[in-house]
Amino acid sequence: MSDHVVASVRTSPPPSRQINVILRRVDEAEAGARTKAKRWSETAGAPEPFAEIARELDEMVGMEQVKETIFEIYALLQIAQYRAEAGLACSPQVYHMIFRGNPGTGKTTVARLIAKLFRTMGVLSKGHFIEAERADLVGEYIGHTAIKTRELIKRSLGGVLFIDEAYSLTRGGEKDFGKEAIDTLVKAQEDYKDQFVLILAGYPDEMDEFMAMNPGLPSRFPIQIDFPDYTLDQLLMIAEKMLKEREYVFLPQTFMRFKHYLQEERAKFLRGFSNARFVRNTIERCIRQQAVRLLKQHPSGSITKQELMQICPEDLKIDPSGRHQIYL
Repeated sequence: MSDHVVASVRTSPPPSRQINVILRRVDEAEAGARTKAKRWSETAGAPEPFAEIARELDEMVGMEQVKETIFEIYALLQIAQYRAEAGLACSPQVYHMIFRGNPGTGKTTVARLIAKLFRTMGVLSKGHFIEAERADLVGEYIGHTAIKTRELIKRSLGGVLFIDEAYSLTRGGEKDFGKEAIDTLVKAQEDYKDQFVLILAGYPDEMDEFMAMNPGLPSRFPIQIDFPDYTLDQLLMIAEKMLKEREYVFLPQTFMRFKHYLQEERAKFLRGFSNARFVRNTIERCIRQQAVRLLKQHPSGSITKQELMQICPEDLKIDPSGRHQIYL
């Protein structure tokens, strides 16, 4: 942050009218998203379990295209049931997926909801969710990788196997065992094609490179979903939701400082910015700082309810990791 901006944050807090305008925009955007998504839970004939999943999706900020894709999957499954009841042919579908997106864009959360959807609609017998990474699949000696990967697949049968940073399986060179894990996964997609759903996830560019390395992979993942980075307003909405859930509130000056913080960090770490995860970590750090401040200010414990809820500007401090920083 430049000295000019630091000084303006320090000595010239924005007028309350500007803060109210920003907060109103956040509220209006959140209300608009909920109105647009409301049709999900009101879909004619939608079973209550799906309505519950729809409500969970509705609560997620942004991701309109992601929500549309999930609704398409639900519609396909529901119509397939109607066709079966009418005695019509129902061709089997493949539901293995690719998720492309930066950290903190909701990939894991959506994968969990998809597991719940498939259990609700009878696609998967258990609908449990197993999250894995390279170390869970790749062994240390010849033959070990296939054993580890097959064991992981067997545990996933009836549910969803979610592998984050899947491209890491191809980064060890020709002598690396990662390729063996990929070959084992591909074989399992054929051997157990109706018994589990495989979701591979990671950064957009790396996932594209990963898919291009094996010409046979794209056809095995007919559903490919992009998770865009959140806009600044969406990140502010996420922060507001997190604070409400925890029964905290930013003071106006804290809100503006937090907004400047987001603007700077998004620009500084454009590719590695962790979106909603960054917001959550920042808020949790603020809450810890607030707790320390209150105990120092009120050693006797006589703290008002309002004080217990308020996050003050001084609670927004430097990230202990040193990677992200607030200039006070």
